[in-house]
Amino acid sequence: MVSNMGKEKNKCCGCQACAASCPTGSIEMVEDEEGFLYPQINFTTCIHCDKCEKNCPIVKREKGNEFIKCYAVKHKDTGVRSASRSGGIFTAISDIVLEKGGVIYGAKLTESLEVKHIRCMSQTERNSMRGSKYVQSVTDKTIYENVKKDLIKGREVLYSGTSCQVAALKSYLGIEYKNLLCMDIVCHGVPSPKVFRDYIKYQSSKMKKPITNVDFRNKKSYGWAGHVETITTDGGRKKDSCLYTMLFYQHKILRPVCYVCPYKGLMHPGDLTIADYWGIDKALPGFSDNKGVSLVLVNTHKGNDVLELAKHQSTIEAIETDINKSMQPPLKEPFKEPANRDLFWADYQQNGFEYIAKKYAGKSWTWVVKYRIKKILMDLHLYKVTK
Repeated sequence: MVSNMGKEKNKCCGCQACAASCPTGSIEMVEDEEGFLYPQINFTTCIHCDKCEKNCPIVKREKGNEFIKCYAVKHKDTGVRSASRSGGIFTAISDIVLEKGGVIYGAKLTESLEVKHIRCMSQTERNSMRGSKYVQSVTDKTIYENVKKDLIKGREVLYSGTSCQVAALKSYLGIEYKNLLCMDIVCHGVPSPKVFRDYIKYQSSKMKKPITNVDFRNKKSYGWAGHVETITTDGGRKKDSCLYTMLFYQHKILRPVCYVCPYKGLMHPGDLTIADYWGIDKALPGFSDNKGVSLVLVNTHKGNDVLELAKHQSTIEAIETDINKSMQPPLKEPFKEPANRDLFWADYQQNGFEYIAKKYAGKSWTWVVKYRIKKILMDLHLYKVTK
């Protein structure tokens, strides 16, 4: 007999900690009609040890680390910042770990355009983890197993991911490791991998070429504040779009549990919590140059020590800021489930991606124009300020 543990879909984040924890391999992750993975348990082999529930970061939500202080951070290498989602803090901290012969775990957009957590020990591989990836990352059991093996061997490990992914790893491990540094992100919510796959197929059909890469946030062309995705085809042709961006920010394609996410506020499982520093002009006027600023919440002494080391090495510019001026919406509370989410998915199932693209994001091209104008105005402003 097989039972769907993810029946209450607003109580499953798809982290796969349950499957990784099962001693008999009785749990399989199965994709639902929205493209999200949920666990199914086979009771013919289940021994009812309850490890699956004990290691679930939603069912057994542990108390997070308490916030200590807040920083605005910029990497001093502008090349690093241009390749990063925000201010380059991930690169600065991961470089410290790599210099010690450590291991980095984080999300990568693979050559097959799937977002997965990978293990790496080089800057080249680590660089593939940089930048935004607005799709839920797959963290299968091998990731959990490899992290544990690395920790037992005494290697320094940096694990980055959403708050639920970091909490899942810590639940799976069961004990604190001095050589584990966790970095979670201020998460907007995770979009459906199915929607992203269909988006790629749609764009490939329109451009009549296979898609080879997606830059979810093209900072080079549109600035840090711009949210324009740039698609690259086989052959190098590029296309700017806000179609997927618009679907994402309407919140209809988010995982159900994201609407009731328990990891909001200032109690986070990571030693460091990072995000784009939206509102930086209010919190620290003059610090932003539209090339990216990281918001960094220090949650543990371990996190504080590694940030101080990065400052000491002169890799980053970090200035402490007032947390009360830094509470962006996804840091405060989850986004509410849209009233028409069910209608959206009914339209999707009946009519496919092209239909919902036209119905729900038909004017996405206007966002591209808006961000292009904003980039020009920002560049003019910065030119006048620095002149």
